[in-house]
Amino acid sequence: MSETTPAKDGQRVVQPVTQATLVKKAAPKSDYKPADVSPQRRVQRSFAVRLWSVRHSRLLEWFYAKFADMFLLLHPLWKGIGYGRVEGPIKFVEKRVKGFMFDCRMCGQCILSSTGMSCPMNCPKQLRNGPCGGVRANGNCEVEPDMPCVWVKAWEGSQNMVHSDRILTVQKPVDQSLRETSAWLRVTAQAATAREAAATAKNGAANTGASA
Repeated sequence: MSETTPAKDGQRVVQPVTQATLVKKAAPKSDYKPADVSPQRRVQRSFAVRLWSVRHSRLLEWFYAKFADMFLLLHPLWKGIGYGRVEGPIKFVEKRVKGFMFDCRMCGQCILSSTGMSCPMNCPKQLRNGPCGGVRANGNCEVEPDMPCVWVKAWEGSQNMVHSDRILTVQKPVDQSLRETSAWLRVTAQAATAREAAATAKNGAANTGASA
């Protein structure tokens, strides 16, 4: 199948009609033009925010500590409603906030406070305890040559933080059963349990001393 189109010199040129041509002609006319929706631009913006978070790791460390304290104060509320019931709404917020700030993958076991606010799940190999042996001489990733190594950035960010030694902590492998769960709620529940256990032990010791 073909069609003719006028040429500049008055002659007609025969051009083949492809499926793409037919679809283009059949498409309704519209003045709508998508603005700034390029996936590549979204990736670039996301990466820029990730680097900002690493550069401001000390500020984010302070903010996260205050945020964790606030969440712990709300433990009676979470417990009263039920951690299972608040999981959905909290996860919805957490996923978007951390996704924007750190390109979070929602592994459910967030260790940003130990890795200079650089999420190790962004590593193509998802390494949790330091860089692989393939880091390039310029500090970029072996798998993605244009991307700085996640762990190189983690070390840089950790050196700005008060608890810079936390990056030396050996991390456990990712528990896949916790994927797509709220790390905020999990950490809060663990902290509340530890606090209650400490209070119980303290009261037990006081009662033992009083009876003696």
